Amino acid sequence: MSGDSFGALTDVEKIILDSVKATGPISFSTFMQLSLGHPTYGYYMKPEHAVFGTQGDFITSPEISQMFGELVALWMVKQWMDTNIKLPFRVVELGPGRGTLMDDMLRVLKQLPVTSRKLKSIHLVENSATMRALQEDKLRKTSQEENYEIVWHDAIEELEHEEDVFTMLVAHEFFDVLPVNVIERTQQGWNEVLIAPSNDPSIKYIMPSSESDLRSGSPPPLRPTSSRWTRVLSPTPTASATLLGLASPRFSSLPVGTRIEVSRASMNQARNIGKLIGTKGGGCALVVDYGADKSFGDSLRAFKEHKIVDIFCRPGECDITANVDFALLKESMADLGMFDISTHGPISQRDFLTRMGIQIRAAGLARSASSPERRRAIEDGANRLVDSLGMGEQYKVLGVVAKSSGEGHDVGDVWPFTTIR
Repeated sequence: MSGDSFGALTDVEKIILDSVKATGPISFSTFMQLSLGHPTYGYYMKPEHAVFGTQGDFITSPEISQMFGELVALWMVKQWMDTNIKLPFRVVELGPGRGTLMDDMLRVLKQLPVTSRKLKSIHLVENSATMRALQEDKLRKTSQEENYEIVWHDAIEELEHEEDVFTMLVAHEFFDVLPVNVIERTQQGWNEVLIAPSNDPSIKYIMPSSESDLRSGSPPPLRPTSSRWTRVLSPTPTASATLLGLASPRFSSLPVGTRIEVSRASMNQARNIGKLIGTKGGGCALVVDYGADKSFGDSLRAFKEHKIVDIFCRPGECDITANVDFALLKESMADLGMFDISTHGPISQRDFLTRMGIQIRAAGLARSASSPERRRAIEDGANRLVDSLGMGEQYKVLGVVAKSSGEGHDVGDVWPFTTIR
């Protein structure tokens, strides 16, 4: 398999092929881990990949307008003021990208008199040296001017649980790139959908079922989507698939033929967020991502140069994402009541930003714009963020706050997640 219509094997594909030869078909979780996070060949690990912006493979909300980060910061300040304004606070971001979102948030925090001297530290959870360099370059000026301490971590578990500090945490487009396993309910139990070379006669596994697609009206049944790789179904239930099938009580009633994407990594990260927010110092968090309050069966996709491409296209050279099951995040954060937190939403990004006053902020920026071109850019950015046919509805926002409060805050009524009747 030196090459075919998809070109020569990528370095990641060579590793996958060796793994299949040694131990058989691999899981989608392993495929994502290798494609995105391999220390040498992973998509996020290679300096030559322009990940974000017009030259990259996708554009995120913070890259479109400063207003996104500003309103995120204002929401967090409100939660801190309602909980215990006497405490200092720290800001944590999971997967900070180029540092644009954090930079916009810090601009708000340093300008508000009530927060300017209360910010204790900034924590960025990022395991890519390439991305860390971009973040440091973006945030260097602000951190030096304000004497902010910036600390990088490889994982959220490295953050200390400080009882005398309020934690503000944001995870924007973080969960959608965490590895998922794809499992399918059969008469035997939960079998796993795996990946194998499509032209290897030694692979005897069958193709996954298409019954769930026919019932739900979702995309066409799974079939070989490239000349190099294909999906196959494990002949019997695997231990991993069985455990993931028990991850939520919602899964127990799913009929035979149902296929779902489940992320063990997302469950672990959500629990860690719950632990941080639920400590004595309290805190709040926003999770912003593609997805909905349900599981998905066929949302995995790859991006290259702002276009969706075959999921198996050039592993290691494309971004791979999956829709986020926000219901599973909430279940994991609650973790049977272990953590003293409450979750709110998810609501659409359009509703979140509109209720937080993006149009008012946009009008203010437009009035002070230095040119008509700048004014139009401000208005276009705001409109794009809340576009009901695009990002405004595609992105969902989940709020997390500590239940306990020093100032009598009613956690059952957290704006802008309050239902408007």
